[in-house]
Amino acid sequence: MSSGEAKRTLIARALVHDPQTLLFDEPSNALDIAAQVQLRQTMRELAQSGLGILLVTHHVLEIIPEIERVVFLREGRIVGDGGKEEILNSAALSE
Repeated sequence: MSSGEAKRTLIARALVHDPQTLLFDEPSNALDIAAQVQLRQTMRELAQSGLGILLVTHHVLEIIPEIERVVFLREGRIVGDGGKEEILNSAALSE
């Protein structure tokens, strides 16, 4: 089973329990480009269906458009918390 297939299987197993929110922790690690694109599309579809998405990532480009709030951490401390556009355009990213 490929890494992408394994991630899809984990998502399917979680969805069986009808959760309100899914946690994605560094979801694109070990995935090839095609699998990353597919995973991102799956996260978008889940968010559009009303499922809450909690995404933990070091990669700003992984943040799907449906995510509205971003909490930005540096060395374990919150340095930004707010709307996606506000936080991702802030000076906190360039520090």
